[in-house]
Amino acid sequence: MNIKAICTDIDGTLLNKNRELSDRTLNAIKNLPADFPFILASSRMPSAMRHLQEDMQRLDNPLICYNGGYILHFDSNGAEILDTVKIPIDICSQISQLAEGSSIHISLYHEDEWYAPQDDHWTQREITSTKVTPTIKRWEAVKQDWTSRNASPHKVMCMGPAEEIDHLFNSLSKTNQEDLHLYRSKDTYIEIAPKAISKASALELLLSKKFDISLDEVMAFGDNYNDIDMLQSVGLGIAVGNARDEVKAAAKEITAKNTEDGVAQMIEKYCL
Repeated sequence: MNIKAICTDIDGTLLNKNRELSDRTLNAIKNLPADFPFILASSRMPSAMRHLQEDMQRLDNPLICYNGGYILHFDSNGAEILDTVKIPIDICSQISQLAEGSSIHISLYHEDEWYAPQDDHWTQREITSTKVTPTIKRWEAVKQDWTSRNASPHKVMCMGPAEEIDHLFNSLSKTNQEDLHLYRSKDTYIEIAPKAISKASALELLLSKKFDISLDEVMAFGDNYNDIDMLQSVGLGIAVGNARDEVKAAAKEITAKNTEDGVAQMIEKYCL
């Protein structure tokens, strides 16, 4: 198979147990041709991905942010937005109302902005994971600001005790089935995004607009439910060894765990 590009998830797939790029992974990526696209596809915001591109010496490569809701292409003129899909502000207000009276933390993401309601355990956890610091601002203040700018979020992240998150998830599932994708990466998290987007559709759009490369010529990596469609759509979809069983079932091949440099092993096998 002639692999002409790589697209990979980040957390649980590309990064090691310290949420960093291992020396072996960095070495494998740096041995790829300079014009070989190495595309990061994640639920993360741009700033939480750009420092990884810097480590890889690949700041000119594109990004698929927010699971496909915000696609960026970089060149000498800076960043070009190829697509942007957002959650309406009124739905954000509804999420906030449903969480009233609970201890649920609601973080809001728009383009490269992250707003957290307070500097708490959840905020610090995300700072550690992503190496990005949020603006501390309550929803009503964020809503006022966004309304004045005609802005709205690409992602809403709800974090809290599992029982409260379960209740919110069930409430949202009943009222917004046609509009929202609700993703449970952990029992204490809900990542909320527009239902219309996916990593697979974002990758297809990116390749069609900026590269003479088909999906059949892409090798992709993932570990979780939001990676399944991407792994199924490309020529060589690979699940890491720590992936969920459903992801492994959708993949064409299974590599080692993220903690054992599974991505690097496949780059070495197929591309170097």
